[in-house]
Amino acid sequence: MSKKADFVKSISGMNEADLTAKIKEDELRLKKLHFAHAIAPLENPQSIRILRRDIARLKTLLKKTQLGA
Repeated sequence: MSKKADFVKSISGMNEADLTAKIKEDELRLKKLHFAHAIAPLENPQSIRILRRDIARLKTLLKKTQLGA
């Protein structure tokens, strides 16, 4: 199974508070990655893109739960 499918499966059962906490945590990780990449090139620069997309998935799921869909 792909990493995307695993990620979606792992967040599907989270409630609103858990999603918000995970978003905050991942946004902090993203800032740290951007900072580290500015100083020295990352070994895997694709990790920034992957993390950014994961944050977008979390925000989408959070919005769905807030709207009650």
